[in-house]
Amino acid sequence: MQFKNPEVLYFLFLLIIPVIVHLFQLQKFVETPFTNVALLQKISTQSRKSNTLKKWLILATRLLVFLSILFSFSQPYLSSKEINENQNFYIYLDNSLSLNTKGNRGNLLKIAAQDIVKYAPQNGVFSLQTNRDFYKNIDFLTLKKELLNLKNTSKRKEIESVILKISEFKESKTKTLTYNILISDFQNTCKNVFTNVTPTFSAFKLQSSKKNNISIDSVFLKNKNSKNTTVIVSIKNEGEAQNNVPIAIYNQDKLLSKQSFSIQKNNTKKVTFTLENQTNFLGKVNVTLSDTFKFDNTLFFSLHKEDKIKVLCIGNNTKFLTKIYTADEFDLVDANVNTINYNRILKQDLIVLNELETIPTTLVKRLVNFSNNGGTIVIIPSNKAKLNTYNTLLKEISNTSLKAKRKDTLKITSINFNHPIFRDVFTKKIENFQYPTTYSYFPIALNYNNAILSYENKLPFVTEIKAAKGKVFLFSSPLSRENSNFLKSPLIVPLFYNFGKVSYEYSKLYYRLDQENKIDIPIQLHREAVLSLQRNNLKVIPPQQSYQNKVSINTFDYPTEAGFYAVVHQKDTLQTLAFNPPKSESKLQFLNFNSIKNEAKMVKNEASIKDIFTKIDKKNEVQWLWKWFLTLAIVSLLLEILILKFYKP
Repeated sequence: MQFKNPEVLYFLFLLIIPVIVHLFQLQKFVETPFTNVALLQKISTQSRKSNTLKKWLILATRLLVFLSILFSFSQPYLSSKEINENQNFYIYLDNSLSLNTKGNRGNLLKIAAQDIVKYAPQNGVFSLQTNRDFYKNIDFLTLKKELLNLKNTSKRKEIESVILKISEFKESKTKTLTYNILISDFQNTCKNVFTNVTPTFSAFKLQSSKKNNISIDSVFLKNKNSKNTTVIVSIKNEGEAQNNVPIAIYNQDKLLSKQSFSIQKNNTKKVTFTLENQTNFLGKVNVTLSDTFKFDNTLFFSLHKEDKIKVLCIGNNTKFLTKIYTADEFDLVDANVNTINYNRILKQDLIVLNELETIPTTLVKRLVNFSNNGGTIVIIPSNKAKLNTYNTLLKEISNTSLKAKRKDTLKITSINFNHPIFRDVFTKKIENFQYPTTYSYFPIALNYNNAILSYENKLPFVTEIKAAKGKVFLFSSPLSRENSNFLKSPLIVPLFYNFGKVSYEYSKLYYRLDQENKIDIPIQLHREAVLSLQRNNLKVIPPQQSYQNKVSINTFDYPTEAGFYAVVHQKDTLQTLAFNPPKSESKLQFLNFNSIKNEAKMVKNEASIKDIFTKIDKKNEVQWLWKWFLTLAIVSLLLEILILKFYKP
């Protein structure tokens, strides 16, 4: 039992007043002796006991009257919450692309938003979390406005981050009654996100009425020549087999080719198109099928002429690089210390220092400037290297140095598969391969270890070292045949090829939304000039970094919708980029609450949004008791009147 006005109970001390009055009203009986003593003694005893009982009954009824009146004014009630306690609702409504599908009652997101508006209490305080925004401490009208205007977004929000937000929200609302409500399809969610300390929440799982989905997984090019380009479309099917599914490819809105395909249950299929080469090709592949998700039935991609990556190799014995940096992708220039054109250094994307005995001071200054402008440097020391000149360069760039040479035969046994250089090279991790060997090396003094390849003694053979803006890759050993057989290793090609590729992030066929994409645009901007992304009437200025011969733009928060976006400088369109939804949104993998109910008891899986709010209302329903106490006071008063009138001792 709780009280709306508990301060009234302080007046309970007034109950001592009728007790004091009762004590003062007690009278002593005076005994008078009679001849018939036995008879009078009996009457006297009976009268005394009867009067005492009457007075105690009257005292009890009066105390009950006062007590009932005080309790009535304190307004007692029965409820799971305090009457003055604020109700705060934390609501997470998943508005990812996977919610843009039909359920039994219509579009999942729209129906969920309408149900919240319909059943949520209008006097509550709400905090609404969506995949893009967080509205804190809003009233019902604001909640209604935001929900009815809510649209699907490519942004995802992991359940782990939602639960973390609930914990933070709970700590900031210590004096309020908070209810946590999660409404989602719980797509691709692992049960391991729930622990014993997970806050209690009510969950409603939104489910599509359809259980099959075909998505365009990827698009890539093959056998490109001077006349034609082969476009291969990879299709993924989740669900039953599908036959005669139409698929078409467009250049913008112009239909170029159309065919149909069949795909087996839970399988993948590759569809091939051969197209004539065209300039400014803005491609769109479209599959016509009524399935769970519509957004993944279309994929945008763009074909454009790519400039060659500029590579400058300074040193001797660089023939192995000519086989890696071929003329179709790279513009390779060989030079030695005496024939360097220093004016060309800042125009390069990658500079390889191949076994120089000494690095001139002028070259050091130009390389530091090159690195500070975002350039990539690969440093391979010489057997006869003058370490003071190498360390001058290394300390200027990254506060790193080479130590004195050690003669020791070591095998290169470890590959860092997670490093960007090798991340997409191998289909699986290789444990045993033909280990290359070196016979001497210069230990690298590192503040941190980001080794790409390592020796058997765990020291790095080649590592990426920290630089202010550019990338620097440092070898600890010469690659000459007298010192190493690494040039014969199959690792040499992907290693140096990817050195070139990471030095310049040319635009890809397409990018995925809600991912961090770095794109280099070959342009030299003035100090206050910027690049923008434009689509129809939408104009966005992405985060960007200007360098000597390029501008690196970064896309993550924007754009948010699939389609083509022009990279614009002032009024000139430099490139057109294609963006598509995340692949994870196409998966028909959802959390099964039945499988976690024994492990996650804090999760209350509800049958509908209506049930969530109905149970909360029922739990918080207030049963007022003051009427019963007032009735008790009246009954006690009537009982006292009856005792005074009819009870005569």
